Amino acid sequence: MRYFLELAYNGKNYFGYQIQPNQISVQEVIEDRLSKILRKQISIVAAGRTDTGVHAKKMFVHFDYEEELTAEIIKKLNSFLPKDIAVYNLFLMDEEAHARFDATSRSYNYFISPFKDPFSYESAWIFNRELNVDKMNEAAKLLIKQGDFGSFAKLHTDVKTNICDVREAFWRKNENNQFVFQITADRFLRNMVRAIVGTLVEVGLGKISIQEFNDIIEQKNRSSAGASAPAHGLYLVDVQYSKELFKNELK
Repeated sequence: MRYFLELAYNGKNYFGYQIQPNQISVQEVIEDRLSKILRKQISIVAAGRTDTGVHAKKMFVHFDYEEELTAEIIKKLNSFLPKDIAVYNLFLMDEEAHARFDATSRSYNYFISPFKDPFSYESAWIFNRELNVDKMNEAAKLLIKQGDFGSFAKLHTDVKTNICDVREAFWRKNENNQFVFQITADRFLRNMVRAIVGTLVEVGLGKISIQEFNDIIEQKNRSSAGASAPAHGLYLVDVQYSKELFKNELK
């Protein structure tokens, strides 16, 4: 039977989600704890791979297990997992459901704190220079399309295409007076959101114009875009699937 786990993690202490040689990863920790609880070697597949230091408020992984499970596994997992990884829900899925390939959209938030804040220096980019957020929002609208986003992709990766369908991209202020960039697409390239944020900040500083931002998108060249924003301000916040894939939530 195929199961989905809904979970969250603070990426500060991990070298990304995916297993890395000689480095600790989120995947390694979850597989280790799950395998010990179920007394069988379990492999998990995630909706995506977050980079070193990036967080996830809502991530899904799938795994196969021949016996029927109950929500009791959530309590057991949470008691064995470190404090920076938490499991929230367990779902019985269609046997062909795939956490990565069946995801219809993914959403990220990036947090910028425009003032020194001792409570968010590890969870947001502390950036106390004045930003023109109206211009950043105007530039962000240019991202909403299906197109080649190679200008914001990490170089020398094994992806077959840089085509993404970006469905929303905008800045807002939250209750803590932080600037929050929200972006949703069918898929994301490695380092894509951080590269977009870094380039939009250059728009906000007046270093590049909105037209120049559009030219950067069209050039499909990573060297033409700005530097990547720091990893610790980035969060995967949502992953969507077709409801038909879910047989039921186990309680």
